[in-house]
This record gives sequence, structure tokens and C-alpha cells, in this order.
Amino acid sequence: MRTHNRATKQRKGLAPAIAIAASAAFLVAGCASTAPPDEDGPTEDLQSYLEQDIDWAGCSGSATNTIDEELFANPELQCATIEVPVDYDKPDGNTAQIALLRLPASGEADGSLLINPGGPAGAGTSFVAANLPLWQDSPVAERFDIVGFDPRGVGGSTPSLDCYSDEEYDAGETPGFGAVYDITTAAQAEELADRCVEGSGGVENLINAGSVNVVRDMDVMREVLGDEKLTFLGYSYGSELGAMYAETYPEKIRAMAIDGAVDPTLSPTEHRVSQYVAVQQRFDELAVMCSETPDCVLGADPADANDRLHDVLEPLIDTPAVSSDGREVTIWDAYLGINAGLYSEASWPTIISALGALDKGESDEILALRDSFYGRTAAGEHTIDLDTNIAVRCMDWPRLSPEEQTTAARELGEIAPMFDLDELTSGTFRDECEAWPAPPSRDQPWVTPTSDLPETLVVATTGDPGTPYTGGITLAETLGSSLLTVEGKQHGTYLIAGSECVNDIVEAYLLDLETPPEGARCAL
Repeated sequence: MRTHNRATKQRKGLAPAIAIAASAAFLVAGCASTAPPDEDGPTEDLQSYLEQDIDWAGCSGSATNTIDEELFANPELQCATIEVPVDYDKPDGNTAQIALLRLPASGEADGSLLINPGGPAGAGTSFVAANLPLWQDSPVAERFDIVGFDPRGVGGSTPSLDCYSDEEYDAGETPGFGAVYDITTAAQAEELADRCVEGSGGVENLINAGSVNVVRDMDVMREVLGDEKLTFLGYSYGSELGAMYAETYPEKIRAMAIDGAVDPTLSPTEHRVSQYVAVQQRFDELAVMCSETPDCVLGADPADANDRLHDVLEPLIDTPAVSSDGREVTIWDAYLGINAGLYSEASWPTIISALGALDKGESDEILALRDSFYGRTAAGEHTIDLDTNIAVRCMDWPRLSPEEQTTAARELGEIAPMFDLDELTSGTFRDECEAWPAPPSRDQPWVTPTSDLPETLVVATTGDPGTPYTGGITLAETLGSSLLTVEGKQHGTYLIAGSECVNDIVEAYLLDLETPPEGARCAL
């Protein structure tokens, strides 16, 4: 087994909003589906897209926020955009632009490693740029161009998908998210859909945002990048894109590594339950950690932690706290902040500190956690856009009736009592996609068992609250993949968790298609 000295060994984890959004699932009804693209290859109608040239240039003018402005200024990075049809049934119609960022291979390139960091709403361009020192120290970057892409509607890709402004998110003028979205009337669902249509440049852009089209975009990327077969790394929601691509284009897979897998055998509501079981487990473990310290805000007995959490948070329902910069902190903000911190064990002390401060009337720490959920910059930019997440999921997931959505909220409160406040679980809730202008375009289940794939690799972490460990087992079985089990409490491990064990195994696979032996395990 090779070992490599890493320039940075820090547990950054995936962006928490991406992690939550990637797995958030509240829908169970049957969904409409569209036929997959021609598996024998691209149609003649797409030739102009497949034959386009990529004009790589510096990235300094490609950033869409102040954080990326600094990251993208690195002269070792290159950026470009490619065109794809907005609607693949109308290839001669309107086009979308997909933003790409690459770190060229330091040696002779064998091809490209295409990366999706999760979501829906994760920008691959930002992910590669933010982790540049880690990639530069990776042997994969010696032989492969490292290419991050922003799925349609995300980051630098256009048209953008917008429903609310950053200012409206800051002011709490958007649907709150706890167990489910706090949409309680048909009028609220209609307002959301209308705002998303208007902010996305029209119905066509909005209803073509689903994963089915993102997968087709990935095949255009593969072709335009000059790769006969795809080498892909997908985190979290990227497991869905990778598996769907593999099912649609099995003959075009060279290598596919999945880190944090969504279970394709579960309905969205079933997956949501499995996720909240894991979230509650992480909170229970956090409560034990807290109880071992003096004056724990959650109490000396971990069994009382849920009630103590409610005592701290419930006052925010009627009277939001006010931060030092004048922003209100609502119950929804607090839960988003807690979720953000639970996605990496290294952040648990931050949650405990934030709750202790909030109990004393100080809200800046919990607001900082909420801001990390959205990737909020000091300039007030939300670099992780849940508008896009909603748009994609409304085209991916079957929709619930009000009765089913309300039942789902109640069930989540029961299996994860940390969320069981009346404000989050006891209302009458409606599906946020109820008034969407088109039915879903993805099948359920979104991938079925296959034996026609080359060797693929799934990495699954035992204490992952975003994509629970059992999902990794199931996706590996579905795709006939090798499985690497990682002992730890974090969402996303390869490269970003500082584990040489994980890195070596994944890199041996990506470079030389060497899969680990059955039962392979690492520990964080």
C-alpha cells in the first residue's frame, strides 16, 4: 500500500447544506418518468454539442462570489464553459452553459477526473478550487486533469435557478426547513413555484433542471473533454448522478468512485427516515460528549438532552434572537446550524458552545453555524443555493399529498425527537413541489440492479448522517461495486478527511482500477 504526505490533513467535510440537501427526501407518491437517452450513443441532433471545442482560460473572471474570486485567482487553474441543450428533446432550441474548472495534470494526462461534490446545489468548480492543495499533493493529479463542474443552475452555470435573494434568506422570508419545509397552504406552494419560474428565466429552464438532464450533460462533458470513457468521483448526491450515468451509459464507464451513497431501494420518504435516524444518533452521541463536561447546556443526563434542546430553542419561535449585526435568528436558523455541525464530529464542540451561548441570550455562534449551512460569505452571499436544490428535487421526486406530507413530518419528529417541536412537526404541511409547473422526470427507483458495469467503488462511513452507511452497502450491491467501509462520524471522506488509508485505496482504484479486498475497512 502506498503512502503519501498530504499538504493539509484537516477534516473539512462536505458543505453541510449539500449534505442535507442531497439526502433530504419527503416524497412517496408515484412519479412520471422520461425515457432514458439512446444507450447506443449520441444522436445526430447532438453532434454540434459533442464536437464543440473547449476554450480553457484563466479563472479570475469566472467567480460568482467573493470567496471564489480569491480561490479562482490561482494561475494554476483553468476555466471554461460548454453548451448543452436546455431541453434535450429540443436540441435546436435554447442552450444552457455548464461551468468547468480544471487543474491540469502535472504529468502526461491519461484523461479527466470529473467531480461532483454533492447537492443538488454543490459547485464542483468551487470544490476543486477550495481543495487545491490536497489535489496538488495527490498522485491522481499527476495523471488526470482534475475537473469540477457546476450542474445546470449551480454556481457559474447559466441560466441560474433562483427563487429568493440572499437578502430574503437572511431576513427569514423564505420557507423554513426543519423536519419538512414549513409550507402549510396551497397559496404558499403556488408562490414558491411562481417565484422560481420568474427567477429562473421561465418554465423551460426550471423544469429541465432534474438529474436526468444533468446525467446527459455529463456525457456531453465526457465527449468534449476528449475522454472515450468517463472517470468520475461523486460525493453524496453525486452518487445518484454517477449511478444514473452508469445505468444509462454502462459502456462509457472507465472508473466510478462514490463517497457517501444514497440508497436507491428506498423511497424518498424512507430515505429521509433513515437519514433522521442517523442524525438523531449523532445528536445523542454529542449529548454524551457534552455531559462529560461541567455545566453542559444539554444537562448531565444524556437522556434529557432532547428536552433541554427544546428548552433552549423553543423561545425562538415567538421571539427570534438578534445577532450582533442585527440579524434575527429564528427556530429554523437554529436547526439548520445544528444540522450543519452534526455532519462532522470535529464540529460537535462548536454546536455545544453555540447552544450554551444561545441559552444565555447570545446568538452569534448559532448564526455562524447557520451561515455555514448556506456557505454564506462575509459579503452576505449564499454560495450554496437551496433554490437550485428545490428545483432539482421537484423534478426528481414523486410528490406527496398534504396528508402524506403531514404524516411524514410527524414520523420524523417521532424517530428524531430532537426535532419534535410543534412548530416543526405538528402543523398541516404541504409538499413544496405541489404547484410545480411539470411532473417529475426521473424514475423511482432511480437506478436498478445491474451486472454489466466494470469495477466500481463505493466508500461508506459508518456514522454518516447525510448518507447513512446502509445506503452505501445497498448501492454497492445494486451496482456490483467493491465496498470500502470507513469507521467514523462524518459526511464525505476521500481527500477531505485526512485519512491516508482511504486516500490510498481510492487512488489505487482511480489510477489503476485496483479495488480493495472484500471487507476492506479504514478508520478516521
